[in-house]
Amino acid sequence: MTTDSFAYRHIGPREEDVKAMLTAVGVDSIEELINQTVPKDIRLKGELNLSDTFGESEYLSRIRDIARKNKVFKTYIGLGYHPTIMPGVIQRNILENPGWYTAYTPYQAEIAQGRLEALLNFQTMITDLTGLPIANASLLDESTAAAEAMAMFFAGRSRAKKKADANKFFVSIHCLHQNIDLLKTRAEPIGVELVIGDHRDFTLSDEYFGALLQYPASDGEVFDYTDFMKDAKDHDMQVAVAADIMSLALLTPPGEWGADAVVGTTQRFGIPLGFGGPHAAYFATKDEYKRAIPGRIIGVTKDKDGNNALRMALQTREQHIKREKATSNICTAQVLLAVMAGMYAVYHGPKGLKNIAKRIHFSAVTLDEALRKMGYERTNESFFDTLKIETGDISTETIREIALEKEYNFRFIDSHTVGISINENTNLEAINEIISIFAEAKEVEAAEAGKLLEVNVIPESLQRQSEYLEQTIFNSFHSETDMMRYIKLLERKDLSLNHSMIPLGSCTMKLNAATEMIPLSWPLFANIHPFAPKEQTGGYLEMISELERDLAEITGFHSVSLQPNSGAQGEYAGLMVIQAYHKSRGEGHRNVTLIPSSAHGTNPASAIMAGMKVVVVKCDELGNIDVADLKAKAEQYKDNLSSLMITYPSTHGVFEESVKEITSIIHENGGQVYMDGANMNAQVGLTSPGNIGADVCHLNLHKTFAIPHGGGGPGMGPIGVAEHLASFLPGHPLVKTGGKNAISAISAAPYGSSLVLIISYGYIKMLGPIGLRKSTEFAILNANYIKSQLEGNFDVLYTNEKGRVAHEMIVDCRPFKKSAGIEVVDIAKRLMDYGYHAPTVSFPVAGTVMIEPTESESKLELDRFCSALLSIRKEIEEIANGEADKENNPLINAPHTMGMLTADEWNLPYSRQKAAFPLEYIALNKFWPDVRRVDDAYGDRNLVCTCEPMESYAINS
Repeated sequence: MTTDSFAYRHIGPREEDVKAMLTAVGVDSIEELINQTVPKDIRLKGELNLSDTFGESEYLSRIRDIARKNKVFKTYIGLGYHPTIMPGVIQRNILENPGWYTAYTPYQAEIAQGRLEALLNFQTMITDLTGLPIANASLLDESTAAAEAMAMFFAGRSRAKKKADANKFFVSIHCLHQNIDLLKTRAEPIGVELVIGDHRDFTLSDEYFGALLQYPASDGEVFDYTDFMKDAKDHDMQVAVAADIMSLALLTPPGEWGADAVVGTTQRFGIPLGFGGPHAAYFATKDEYKRAIPGRIIGVTKDKDGNNALRMALQTREQHIKREKATSNICTAQVLLAVMAGMYAVYHGPKGLKNIAKRIHFSAVTLDEALRKMGYERTNESFFDTLKIETGDISTETIREIALEKEYNFRFIDSHTVGISINENTNLEAINEIISIFAEAKEVEAAEAGKLLEVNVIPESLQRQSEYLEQTIFNSFHSETDMMRYIKLLERKDLSLNHSMIPLGSCTMKLNAATEMIPLSWPLFANIHPFAPKEQTGGYLEMISELERDLAEITGFHSVSLQPNSGAQGEYAGLMVIQAYHKSRGEGHRNVTLIPSSAHGTNPASAIMAGMKVVVVKCDELGNIDVADLKAKAEQYKDNLSSLMITYPSTHGVFEESVKEITSIIHENGGQVYMDGANMNAQVGLTSPGNIGADVCHLNLHKTFAIPHGGGGPGMGPIGVAEHLASFLPGHPLVKTGGKNAISAISAAPYGSSLVLIISYGYIKMLGPIGLRKSTEFAILNANYIKSQLEGNFDVLYTNEKGRVAHEMIVDCRPFKKSAGIEVVDIAKRLMDYGYHAPTVSFPVAGTVMIEPTESESKLELDRFCSALLSIRKEIEEIANGEADKENNPLINAPHTMGMLTADEWNLPYSRQKAAFPLEYIALNKFWPDVRRVDDAYGDRNLVCTCEPMESYAINS
């Protein structure tokens, strides 16, 4: 690697370190190690056939040229997506700050209190605005949130509804197109019959269990749903409402007029359009659904000293635990975007939000008045921000031509109807430009507006009367100085990659290079509407086309869809494509999916959602799939076999030698092979899913391809498919995507979270084929190096015949419970005192940790991490041989906070130095956990998921 290459900066070990690492591993070269690790019969014959490789400065020039092919027009298309204003203090201090975007999902609560507080703010904001008592910490997008509501209602039907087999779900024709399309995707596999109609004249019956309404409607109408709600409740139906979050600052919240769930997107709260994402969806519901709500909830609990602490509550709903009993496969969220949206509300406060909403509404009122004066007719009776304009004798094509010439986008509904959705950016100048466009089309004098008409035309019965965001947190930080310091306060409570390695197995916390991230803030990428005319999206379409091609080459597949916006979505999309293929061949009865017992929990959850029956395949004592058991079950179910779901290398961190035999067995029995791409970081450039014999694979771009985890999201989970499946790749109701026999939408936007695709595009372009291969090789080297350093003190559970692991390994901590009374969780908490996030705990084997270093970590950092684990091992030995108290020792008491160390009294049987500075390196960069060990059980028994009200901060008199 040359010193000016991106690979030289991305890959951690220096050339002078590699020889020592290879010696420790016991090989003479990286090539020898790879030959001992990856089966020869699945190796690629040559380098990947990718396009040109760029240096970092060259890449920035290249991506800037691509960006210029996008055209940012003033956009009033609406349909769930609106131009916004991101406060600079949020852009600089969160979006562009690795302290926020490189953090992991907050499973280890003690070192994630900052993010957890930001998410609690988000949940509080949602509950206040929707009028419902409980909300989760974000979902992927509005459409999938609506689908989750439908599934939650279906699973939670009353006993009478289940007995009567009530399976119909009503969807208002006034819902957003993408919401309707995604409900179609999700409904049939779980046995729901979708019925679409106009709520104003539709007759409900006891066959219905639920409904979805849009508020305001897709054409801007603000319906009064009182009569429909009464009818629905008379029929024991649960009603979900997809609501515009900004409108709820002025409109009566659905929770106050009877909604059982309210869903939507928080994109309007300062999050850029990004050609469709990423944006944080919200999901609020009634307290009775708190144990059924999909996704994650942040809750308040106590730590070991009785102090308030935050954690992810009700974790039994995590799919790694519920597996095939899960009703949702949600495994990630949109944490970074939820944090930003929540901070938008913190920064503006209730008065600021109300003022923004009023300005949007007053701008729409002003425009409506001017258009009416010019002879245009508005056909939606009431509105918040969207006007549906009847153009009379004027063709919308005439208006379109004039608008495009002046660089304005509207929604052209039909030949004589135009939709105009006003946004936060709209000022008086823009209003008058719109007026002039319509005046020119009609050849009349423009009814120019001199000022905004500050008139609220929302019907009084629909105007919000209740207060919101009265908590202290939303009324404290309105100057940029205060806001900057608050964000920094929270950031300091979180351990992220900018502090130390995060060695999580299966989560690949690698470098998210600054050069990959920089273009995300550029307006030419950030401010493009997902439904903008394709003539304005040339840059995005070029980048997407190249990325699809490169990912197809990397996976060894024919085609790629970038629509799924999380790994679990990719799993589901892949299975739905397989089912569509079977149906096309008259084999729709094929509904059995074989899943190894070691699989990620989202695999069986996704299979159930896709309408499959899950059959578990055994693993042998070495952690490999039991081929004999697989063969027996494939033959047993051959008439109904749909697919096999596997992860490769295995979830146990080994390249299974029999993988080609496994895929052949499935094909011989009429099934398809789905490969979970969680471990692709051990494949790229060395082998591929296509080469192994898989038919479809999802890729975690937020793992292998460098999109940051963002504290639990965003993610992307595109799928690659073999040629025979390509025609079934998912489509979209508003933008042509997918194959000629496309399944309906998987995500709200045509290309998922398009903005962050730029990161993976840059990663591939700057590494190139050789850099990508070397990244994989060094990921494998780093993992085997850690194994060599820990051997003799820790047992590594699974290796191949030559004693090698792939890119990760499982370290057995179960013996320590017997010898010293130490659980794996004690080791996880003690690592915090050493400045490290714990590896993956108790997955896929209880009582173990799964370690994955990635290629980005240097030998120095690997040695530091190993020294921490070896030091902890000595501490365990001290307990085992009686040198340390079995009930009162550094592991049982971990983590140790600054408050403990600086207290006047210290009554523990070991020194303060041993507690907080057990190794010399720690003093150079000490990370202090913000709270002591949290009490999970207390938090679940006393579920509190919102900020405390203002009055709780009052001084007692």
